[in-house]
Amino acid sequence: MPPATKLSPAEAEARLTECEHWALSEGKLSRTLKFGDFVQAFGFMASVALVAERMNHHPEWSNAYATVRIELTTHDVGGLSDKDFKLAEEIDRIARSVILTA
Repeated sequence: MPPATKLSPAEAEARLTECEHWALSEGKLSRTLKFGDFVQAFGFMASVALVAERMNHHPEWSNAYATVRIELTTHDVGGLSDKDFKLAEEIDRIARSVILTA
């Protein structure tokens, strides 16, 4: 896999249109998800963890009961890269499957 390349602010803004539920905040891609309960939220996080490990790209996140807050950034480049948007896409796919099966 080629090394990540930092996106310019304009490139990140343009890519944001691909990520319906995400926002740019302090140079990071961020999203907050609310689930039915703690078990559903934690199950979602476990599913994301497996994908993130496979991609070798890990989110900054927190969990409070049924709420999961996620921030994505590529530390190696000091900002956003294509890796963040690819992981966001995977997170959205997992969220849809969890919410649809709840």
